[in-house]
Amino acid sequence: MAAISAYNLKMMFGETVLFEQAAFDIGEKDRVGLVGANGTGKTTLFKLIIGALESTEGSIAKAKDVTLGYMEQHVSAGSQRTLYDDMLSIFEPLMQIENELEELAQKIHLCPPDINALISRQHFLTEEFERLGGLTYVSRTRATLLGLGFGENDFALTCEQLSGGQHSKLNLGKLLLSKSDLLLLDEPTNHLDIGSVEWLEEFLRDFKGAAIVISHDRYFLDRVTTKTLEIENHHITLWSGNYSEFMKQKRIKAEIDSRHYANQMAEVHRIEGIIEQQRRWNREKNIITAESKQKMLDKKIAVLVKPEAEQEKLRFKFKPARVSGNEVLTANGLAKSYGDEPLFCDAFFKIMRGERVFLLGPNGCGKTTLLRILTGEVSADLGEAVFGAKVKTGYFDQKLANLGLEKSLLDEIWDEHKDLTTTQVRTALAAFLFKGDDVAKKVSSLSGGERARAALLKLMLSGANFLLLDEPTNHLDIASRETLEAALMDFEGTMLVVSHDRYFINKLAARILRMTPESLLNYPGNYDDYIEKSVELAQEVQTAAPPKNNEYKQRKERDGEERRLKGRIKRCEETIEKLEKKTAAVNAVLALPETAADYEKIIELSAELEKLQLKQEELLQEWENLHSDLIEYGDDD
Repeated sequence: MAAISAYNLKMMFGETVLFEQAAFDIGEKDRVGLVGANGTGKTTLFKLIIGALESTEGSIAKAKDVTLGYMEQHVSAGSQRTLYDDMLSIFEPLMQIENELEELAQKIHLCPPDINALISRQHFLTEEFERLGGLTYVSRTRATLLGLGFGENDFALTCEQLSGGQHSKLNLGKLLLSKSDLLLLDEPTNHLDIGSVEWLEEFLRDFKGAAIVISHDRYFLDRVTTKTLEIENHHITLWSGNYSEFMKQKRIKAEIDSRHYANQMAEVHRIEGIIEQQRRWNREKNIITAESKQKMLDKKIAVLVKPEAEQEKLRFKFKPARVSGNEVLTANGLAKSYGDEPLFCDAFFKIMRGERVFLLGPNGCGKTTLLRILTGEVSADLGEAVFGAKVKTGYFDQKLANLGLEKSLLDEIWDEHKDLTTTQVRTALAAFLFKGDDVAKKVSSLSGGERARAALLKLMLSGANFLLLDEPTNHLDIASRETLEAALMDFEGTMLVVSHDRYFINKLAARILRMTPESLLNYPGNYDDYIEKSVELAQEVQTAAPPKNNEYKQRKERDGEERRLKGRIKRCEETIEKLEKKTAAVNAVLALPETAADYEKIIELSAELEKLQLKQEELLQEWENLHSDLIEYGDDD
């Protein structure tokens, strides 16, 4: 069964056609990757699905009982509401019911004349509260926040204090708790560290409904999606399989279409030759033959479809102005703290000419700060960074702060490269897909992807032989990422890169430095090699020599405490279940017609119901506290 279906869909803005004649079905269990170059209409398609925009032609039909959950690419920074309260806000209807039930209980206690109506309302709301998950919504909220990697101390943070990654996780958590049937996620991996992306992958793979994901993260798409929806050349095509499978099918189809077109054109030329020859002979029989062949040719040409040309891509290479010395960078005990919070310390490492090194670690561990220390923008608290002979650095700032927002693109490049002619600057801009009037645009008017291309152009022209790249694939579509990968593969210099793009890391990394608060850990190879080695090290730790006696005693005590907590949790859950059954039984008696006529019975049952609900609340609070204690022992199963 289709969750949504598109029929003859067309979307235009002014005279610009984004896509047309689009028709597709998304099944109720499909996990779909929505891909296409920047500006092709991916986010617009989402807005058509949720009804925020109206299509030029055609329609999108949603199944009757399907509920949509939409995560935007740009998340609001929120207000003074706390992280915990903002997550709870998804349950606003439940909280309203809860408040009304409290008011009803107080009114019923006073035995007013309209008590029967109040009790009837209380009975209805209690059933609705339980049906909607009201007995567990608080505990589910806490469990979701903890599962997303937030600590108890984060719960009191206001939304204004949250980082971009924290906002993304908050939004994801609200979607998870919303129980939507179809998730629409617009660049959900933006600002997430690798650990959070992996959590999202697990969530989506376990999700029981459908999901459509706009993403340029190829590794993520391969691990999550079962189908691919592509927007290209104003058409929308649904392909089976994940991103890699889709690309394989697309290449095969392009080859088949190209061969078929070549064969058809060869046949067209053959028939044209026959027609020309028959007309030269100019006899009655020949003229009849020529006319017959011309009709045949016209029909063939009418159905002949020329394969669409590939969209234009970036074209560039990084060329160092000079060759550096063999030792490019030596870091001796670098350390940095902000206030009382240490980011990293004892950072010792060396990078040799030609190495492609990637810095990995969770958000907030100091990766960007380390790069900024190397550029001289930030001072280290301890240690030193020593550059080798003839090293010239080039820095890509993930915030793109090195662009002059009030300048035109042409001036932004020309001001730093006065030795170039206007023609040379325009040629360089054209290689980065800035043509015609585009070069006169102010940098402030450019999209994130366009600004990223401008920053890469400046980096290319710098002639640097040591590239310091901070999230260079952010804002780039897949085609641009592939071009950047190719340019960096051909680069004859050295690079130190911060990235969460695992596909990008796999393609380029020769070595990975894992940042921890205590030191930098060295892993030869790419991302897959790093994961394999991490698993091996974890297994080695698990199978290490038996602990010393005092450690063994502590572990036994710890294990005993875990078992005790699990036992209490189990008994707590069993008691809650019994109370729920008793509550249901009392509600059933209250609903009987004969009870409605027995005033004393109603008072007695209402009092009993209030006691049961109070006991349930106490047990739920105890259950939450026990779970929090268990998490501290490293087991929250």
